[in-house]
Amino acid sequence: MSPLANDSVDWALAVAGDGEAFGRIFDRHRARVLRHSLRLVVAGGDAEDVVAIVFMEAWRKRHSLRFVDGSALPWLIVTATNVSHNLARSSRRYERLLMKLPDAEPVADHAASFGEDDALSALRTLPLRDQQVVTLCIIEGMSEKETASALKIPPGTVKSRLSRAKARLATQIHRADHVALPLSKEAAHEY
Repeated sequence: MSPLANDSVDWALAVAGDGEAFGRIFDRHRARVLRHSLRLVVAGGDAEDVVAIVFMEAWRKRHSLRFVDGSALPWLIVTATNVSHNLARSSRRYERLLMKLPDAEPVADHAASFGEDDALSALRTLPLRDQQVVTLCIIEGMSEKETASALKIPPGTVKSRLSRAKARLATQIHRADHVALPLSKEAAHEY
């Protein structure tokens, strides 16, 4: 008896609720279905999707799956072919639909007029304490609590510094000439 003949036995066990039996069939045929799918799809990543869909369909049609000499492989390969063709057809329909859409009107990106150098310049005008909070919270994506822990300050202080820094940066960004605002006398004395 060939190793493929075990499919019908494992399948009966799987249908009866033995998940390991289904896993054995998957392990036994996944590589072959994947190789077959790679020949049929345009993008290699789609082949993994085809494999997933094939085994999902096998389970969905578990009571009517056909075996050839006790093997599920022929059914899996035919199903992989059908799934690959359906995927390609769906992609073509999607691409045709996208071609029918009007071109989007370009929208000015306000960040493009405020370049990276400008943003860094604006950040440098902030007091060091505010720069640290902006860097950790906004640029590095840390939470206020994490930032507070890293800087060894209360979370409320992080929140107020971040709010103040955002307001200053927003003022600078919205200025037409993009010249950094000097700190107010009160803010200069604060630090």
